[in-house]
Amino acid sequence: MRLPFDYQQIDVGDVRVNCAIGGVGPPVLLLHGYPQTHIIWHHVAPILANDFTVIATDLRGYGDSSKPVPSPSNVEYSKRAMADDQLGVMRQLGFSEFHVAGHDRGGRVGHRLALDHPEAVKALAVLDIVPTRYTFEHADKQFGLGYFHWFFLAAGNGIPERLIGQDPEFWIKARMTSRHGGGTPFEPAAIDEYVRCFSDPAAISASCADYRAAATIDLEHDASGGTVSMPLLALWGEHSFVGQTYDVLAVWRSYADRVEGMALPSNHYLPEEAPQETAAALQKFFTS
Repeated sequence: MRLPFDYQQIDVGDVRVNCAIGGVGPPVLLLHGYPQTHIIWHHVAPILANDFTVIATDLRGYGDSSKPVPSPSNVEYSKRAMADDQLGVMRQLGFSEFHVAGHDRGGRVGHRLALDHPEAVKALAVLDIVPTRYTFEHADKQFGLGYFHWFFLAAGNGIPERLIGQDPEFWIKARMTSRHGGGTPFEPAAIDEYVRCFSDPAAISASCADYRAAATIDLEHDASGGTVSMPLLALWGEHSFVGQTYDVLAVWRSYADRVEGMALPSNHYLPEEAPQETAAALQKFFTS
């Protein structure tokens, strides 16, 4: 499955990033989450392309982007490294300033990109997340049960890699269907694409390193603090764990200067479950 855009493989340092590029207008970078690829934007990206130049990428370790072998520190999958990839992509495409929208892991990459490179990010939209540091600092039994995969994927000794690798299709479908709250059904071709990409053992290894980095080196980077200075839009699913657990706007207002947002009629996967509402919210925010 592909977006109705042009595709490029763009070299940024030690990785090659898979990009879909379409539309005309101010640039918008779209970042996906776990366990998807840029295809999560297949409903939203064509709508945004009516008003923006849309760049939808696969994060390093995911989709058809490079998958560096993780080191013991997992620094290769820190959100700082992943954000630097995306900055490199946009600079190579000729964009010194751009909007960013990130879902799930992509939202965390976008958050780090906004903190590290405020001169480049004009506005940031984060979909169905609160900051990583806040999440770990407020973890409890409810979080452990609802987001058990954060701890499972971060486990060592090759445990998650071995278990997921036995049946990656089951893992993908089980994770996604357990967090779908009605609305637009998942597109079977999109699910097939996620399974195709995630069936690569290197992708499984990389995604585990992503979560291990979140529990280690990302927290070290986050400890330095910093506030998002550009406008921030927080969107979340009214049926999602995030929406039912946190006061999302209040949390983000502790991390950003100018915050607005709303719940959408979905669970976790806003761009696929509530694509029209997601596109409309992003269009309004990025043109305001």
